[in-house]
Amino acid sequence: MTSLFEPVTFRCGARARHRITLAPLTNTQSGEDGVLSDDERRWLARRAQGGFSVVETCAVHVCEDGKGFDGQLGLWADRHVDGLRALAGDLSAAGALGVVQLYHGGVRSPSRLTGVQPMSASEFREEDPAFEVPRAATEEDLERVIAAFEAGARRAESAGFAGVELHGAHGYLLSQFLSRTMNQRTDAWGGALEGRARLLRTVTKRVRAAVPSSFLVGVRLSPEDYGYAKGLDLDETIQVARWLAEDGVDWIHLSLWDATRHTKKRPEEHAVPLFRAALPEDVRIVAAGKVWTPGDAEALVAKGADMVALGRAGILDPDWPKHAAEPGFVPERGPLTPAQLAERAVSPRFVAYLRRFKLVAEG
Repeated sequence: MTSLFEPVTFRCGARARHRITLAPLTNTQSGEDGVLSDDERRWLARRAQGGFSVVETCAVHVCEDGKGFDGQLGLWADRHVDGLRALAGDLSAAGALGVVQLYHGGVRSPSRLTGVQPMSASEFREEDPAFEVPRAATEEDLERVIAAFEAGARRAESAGFAGVELHGAHGYLLSQFLSRTMNQRTDAWGGALEGRARLLRTVTKRVRAAVPSSFLVGVRLSPEDYGYAKGLDLDETIQVARWLAEDGVDWIHLSLWDATRHTKKRPEEHAVPLFRAALPEDVRIVAAGKVWTPGDAEALVAKGADMVALGRAGILDPDWPKHAAEPGFVPERGPLTPAQLAERAVSPRFVAYLRRFKLVAEG
């Protein structure tokens, strides 16, 4: 167990007290105007108090037209800063590094939430009858989005957070531009990988330049196709990670969905060692994907991950890091009743969302 509880120092000099982090999780608990609610503040602060070394917010939209979920945090206006400042204080007081995950939903920002047609790298269609065909982003759109990520990072820093993570995974806008199928552009923002990676790299470089050198900047990536992430190639993603290291990131966050599985492209190899071999030693790797037990986390560290992000395990047990140090710890896997979840700082709105994942038992 020793390795899980070793501190981790990042390129920028920030230091996490150990390797166990809370993954960024959609929770639908905040205001429809993007303002942090007391419920969402309580949910995240409780995980910091439970011992998580890094606590990430949900995906926070940087533009009004980038919203993807009901009750989603926003950081596209100064009025969002006060609530986040209070949260940052809670996390810091508990000894955690607070990180805001910044994103734009792109095609996954439905008009029912934004009032406008979704935009993406290109116009494309999917078979789902509920799919909204996006319009192709213009040069003006892209400059607006890049500036919004930059402004969001500045607001996060002014609120007292330790860093930001740029969401380049899960088929959201930055991932859509990386995609060989969603990005059908023939201009400088598409075509070969260099063009498809241009938006993510430009956002990364602009954000890195906009904040102090001591401020954390990370990027989350989907290594291959999974769910809404489509048109991705493992070797291309590894190259994107290399470029991002050159652009100054402190970590690459690999969203693996199931961290016990090997890659689709190379079934005999796991993603973590492949990325570890490609990246400089001082660029940290965070790995996430159905991590339940300390043994699961240790296995990822043994493969080369510097930090392990917990999702559902952290929802059901806010004290998981403390419990992981105890011999014989058996993690809670649920389902839990709404009353039990309330004891864990999970509000009724979050409970309603968690029902789709079979984490809620009635009683």
